[in-house]
Amino acid sequence: MKRREFLNRAVIAAITAPSSLSVSAAAQLQPRKLKANALADFSLQASSIERLHSVVVSSAGEVVLSRAFRGPATDRAVNIKSVSKSLVATLTGAAQQHGFIESVEQTIGELAPELIPKRSDPRVAKLALVDLLTMRAGLERVSGPAYGRWINSTNWVNYVLTRPFIAEPGTRMLYSTGDTHVLGAVLSNLTGKSLHSLSNSWLGKPLGINFPPWTRDPQGYYLGGNEMSLSPEHLVKVGELYLNSGSHKGSQILPVGWVEQAFTARTHSPFSGDGYGYGWFKRDFGGVTSAYARGFGGQVMHVVPELDLVVAITSDTTKPARSHGYMKVLHNLVEQHLV
Repeated sequence: MKRREFLNRAVIAAITAPSSLSVSAAAQLQPRKLKANALADFSLQASSIERLHSVVVSSAGEVVLSRAFRGPATDRAVNIKSVSKSLVATLTGAAQQHGFIESVEQTIGELAPELIPKRSDPRVAKLALVDLLTMRAGLERVSGPAYGRWINSTNWVNYVLTRPFIAEPGTRMLYSTGDTHVLGAVLSNLTGKSLHSLSNSWLGKPLGINFPPWTRDPQGYYLGGNEMSLSPEHLVKVGELYLNSGSHKGSQILPVGWVEQAFTARTHSPFSGDGYGYGWFKRDFGGVTSAYARGFGGQVMHVVPELDLVVAITSDTTKPARSHGYMKVLHNLVEQHLV
């Protein structure tokens, strides 16, 4: 991403909250993508939201706004919470590109039978990667009230895969970090490398970003789907990879067609009603579709292919962001000023 200073005094004057500002001329050169004074209005409104920490906006592959209103600077890694799920989904695509999997229709029994607990339901072995990617495994959730019991268990993968089935695999969405944790464990077993190592080799190295180590389970598997850390500026680089159809500087990081598949809604969130694909939610902004990743507290990344736009937002990680509460505030912020 190229970065240039934009010194239009009217724009700078319109943004009154103290912090560093980086805005480029691309905002004025692409009126179809960003409305007049959109960045100034967006930044001013964002600065007034007490729980919101930072925003980074990229238009046509160039960072046009990068501001930290409170909390760490936009180039500092922060906990992205369940945005991690979209990163694990991305690593699944990279695994296919590297030849470790042939199709997301392959099953746990085929790819990682050693992960299947003894005396588990026979349906566990038949769970496909796509069931985990889309949160349609059908197993009882380990997110929400059950999260604490899960992470206090002695074997996180076993705990997930021995939950009772409350829906048939491949049917309805049951939001559960357990699904993406198992998915990450499958990737680790297939490659012989940790999820942390895969993140840095498959995404970090080509994109020029760094994934610090994060939480591991008692067996040593990195938590798949929570607690990863990235800077908001690095999050935007991941979003741009999706805008570029999984390609970066002439190198295909994700399989051709992966992004289209990942952004195709295959189920719907029971909480927001938004569509859900391979680790990405789908939301309609008045006829313009955004794919977005979200995490506890209001960590959000919107990718809007039609507008060549990526927006990363970080927030206070100590307070929940309900679909119809603070999360809706963040969606409205993006829709009203940038779409």
